[in-house]
Amino acid sequence: MKYYPVCLDVKQRNCLVVGGGSVGFRKALGLEKCGARVRVVSPEFSPQFNAHQSRGIQLQSRAYQTSDLEGTFLVFAATDNADLNREVMDDAKARGVLCCLADRPECSDFILPAVVEQGDLVLSVSTSGASPALARKIKQDISRMFGPEYAVFLRLMRQIRQRLLSEGHDPSGHRQVFTTLAGSDIPGLIRAGNTQKIDSILTGLLGSEFTYESLAPRED
Repeated sequence: MKYYPVCLDVKQRNCLVVGGGSVGFRKALGLEKCGARVRVVSPEFSPQFNAHQSRGIQLQSRAYQTSDLEGTFLVFAATDNADLNREVMDDAKARGVLCCLADRPECSDFILPAVVEQGDLVLSVSTSGASPALARKIKQDISRMFGPEYAVFLRLMRQIRQRLLSEGHDPSGHRQVFTTLAGSDIPGLIRAGNTQKIDSILTGLLGSEFTYESLAPRED
């Protein structure tokens, strides 16, 4: 299977998870973290769900109904009942709703890659279903290469961009600035806590008003 890599915007979209076990919980939590309106339908729920209802995950304690797909952008069929999962898939296909079967990814409209997240930096690894074990191994390797300092670095870059735009700088003229910043060792300096060296790079490139402390790249 050859998949088309794409990042979906699920913010404020209605997404459904059928299944209240640990697999369903992981799917629901992942959607909720990206701003989706998540509804989980299941006769029973794992205790993991208890702490997350108020965070935008709606639980409906009952059996799945075909009408649950109305107005739904995508659905995860994540029960331990293969026949029910297939029923959800068939219903979704008939309505043009994207569906992922937790137990049969090869039959799904999409699969989820192994993901490394550091703030706004999202790195995904897929072997197109050939070897999930290799995908996990590569994910671990990437996690060691790109640590939390990259989340801070991206917040720094974003705030530099916003300040330049607010001061009326030409966006087309920013390319060299950000190319230089991206090629610098600022992530390593963040990891080492060497703000003095970071300031030297920033002020040398952008001017004395651009310092690490003034940009305050704190977590949102």
